[in-house]
Order: sequence, then C-alpha cells, then structure tokens
Amino acid sequence: MSGLRFGVIGLGVISRFYLAALERVPGVRLAAVCDRDAAVLEPFGDRVACFTDHRELLATGGLDAVVVTVPNDLHLAICRDALRAGLPVCVEKPLALRAAEGEELAALAAERRVPLFTAFHRRYNAAVRELCTVVAEQPLPVRSVTARYFELIEEHVGRDRWYLDPERCGGGCVADNGPNAYDLLRLLAGRMELTGAEVVRDGGGVDRYAVLELAGPGGVRGRIELDWSYPGELKDVAVELADGTVLRADLLAGHQGFKQSLWHEYEGIVGEFAGLLGGDDSGGGDGSGGAPAADPAERGPDGVDALRVVEAAYRAEAGTTGAGSAGRTDANTGAGTAMGTGTGTGTRAEVRG
Repeated sequence: MSGLRFGVIGLGVISRFYLAALERVPGVRLAAVCDRDAAVLEPFGDRVACFTDHRELLATGGLDAVVVTVPNDLHLAICRDALRAGLPVCVEKPLALRAAEGEELAALAAERRVPLFTAFHRRYNAAVRELCTVVAEQPLPVRSVTARYFELIEEHVGRDRWYLDPERCGGGCVADNGPNAYDLLRLLAGRMELTGAEVVRDGGGVDRYAVLELAGPGGVRGRIELDWSYPGELKDVAVELADGTVLRADLLAGHQGFKQSLWHEYEGIVGEFAGLLGGDDSGGGDGSGGAPAADPAERGPDGVDALRVVEAAYRAEAGTTGAGSAGRTDANTGAGTAMGTGTGTGTRAEVRG
C-alpha cells in the first residue's frame, strides 16, 4: 500500500475524526494505533499494528508521522518522545498544559528539524475559510473580532472524563476551548494579548463560562466568549470593520447534529499536515480544502501563543475574586445559560500593562 503511514496515539472521542480523515484524504493511510485500553484496540486488530504503549509504537518504526490525541496532560511526554524519535507530530490542541511545556516542544522540533503541528481545527471550517476570503478583500481594516464557543461539555466528553478534571485538562473551558477560539482571532486579525477576563466556575472548581478581552496592534480588539453549560451548540465568529460593517460566520451552518462540522475540519488538518511531509495537500493550505495558506513552521509557535493567552486568563482570574452568578442570559441569542446550580464563583479581572 502506498501513502504516508500515520500512527494515531490515543483513541478517545476526538480520534474518530482523525481516523475518518485518514480514510478520505489522498496520500495518507492509517498504519498503527495506540491506546492504554486494550479493549478499544480490538476493532483494529486485523487491520493495523496495535500498541498499548506509545514507546513501543515509536520503537517499532515503519511510520512517517504520528497524530497525538490523548488527554492534555500527556501531550508533553508523548510529543517529546515522538520528536526525539524523528517523527513529525500533529497534536490535538492545546499543544501542552503550560506555555513552558509548549516552548520546550517547539524548541525540540526546531532542533531536530521535525514538523510540530498543533491542530486548530476551526481554521479549516468552510464558513471560516469563506469569511477569511471576504475579510481579505475588504479595503477597510478590521476593528474587532468576536468568537463564541458554546456547548454542553457533558455531551462531548463521553468516556473521556478527564475533560472535567482541571489537573488533566489544564483547566476547563478556557484551557480546552480557549485555544481554538483564540486561533480564530489570530487568523482574522493577528496576534493579540489578553487585557481582561471574567471566569465563572462550578461547585467542583471547573471553569464553565468565561469572557476574554484582548487587544492587538493598531488598536484591533478581540473578544472570546466560552460556555460549557450551553443547552445545545453555538459556534460563530464576527468581524467588525472600521466603518462598523459586521461580517459573520456560523461554524455550524450546513452541519446538522452535535459536532458534525468536525468531520470536514479534520480532513483539512490531515491534508495540510500531510502537505508538510510531501503528501497530497488536497485538504490543506492551498484553500481547496483547508485554511488559507499559512507558514507551516509557525504552527508549533501558534500553539505556544494560545497557551500564553490561556495562562494570562487564569492569572487575571486569580488577581480578583468575588461572588459570581449561577446563570446568565446571552444578549445576542436571548438564550438563558445555566452555569451550575447556584454554587459557582465568578471572577472579573483586568490586565494592565
């Protein structure tokens, strides 16, 4: 069989999107899978090599690249081992738990001259690609970008309960959804710095709702709204131009059902990653199936930049603590959002620098 040989490390809820993409994107194929739970490997036993230890997978060889889609707290060790083995890495966002860990991985990838690709799947969304094209054609500069990322996290996690463990996830909605939302801001308006944050946690200490305010060069503003207790799913981005014109993209348009937009987005990830390795880039950065073209060498640092924003938000939260609301109403949608059962705590903080 021809095609780039991929190994997938971690067979949790996100892996199904990578596995499907590896079947659909030209020039790639699944060659090995790895998961600590031997039971989830059984369906692959007669198809590809199976491992319960990623180190055995790496030592066996025969792969051109690996996809790392394990709990966030395992990203550092597994990506580090793969890079040291000389294998290109596509890692599910966030790149790591902490910015310092991400910096370590980015430095190692640069030292070994091995691609390190942080997978920000929303930049491959069809509506986002169209919005990027429209914005690029505008004669007026961007004044602000707002990204909303609402879902009921319990509908997503399935057996992957680590999402609700701040030690393993790196936090809650800010740590897990924040990087994707920030990447949209960066894609449309460039790199930004956090200027303020509001965070609301549930009785177990998990941040379920947050609003992050950001600013970039030239006075451009950014706003990220995150909600893990939303009854359904809402994902969109709005770009305001200098004359007040607002351009919008509904990331879920045309995709019926929870998480259904992810299928085509992960095809974009695999396509662009394969393009870095000399494979067919039909799903990637040429605009035919993925995001607008970007310097692939920047994807590792992109992952570090997103981690810095996440850490800044949590630092801002720690700076000022007070009683918060157990609920809120979204002004744009009119939808009431439950934020727990009245035991949440909220934080508003402003970052000045």
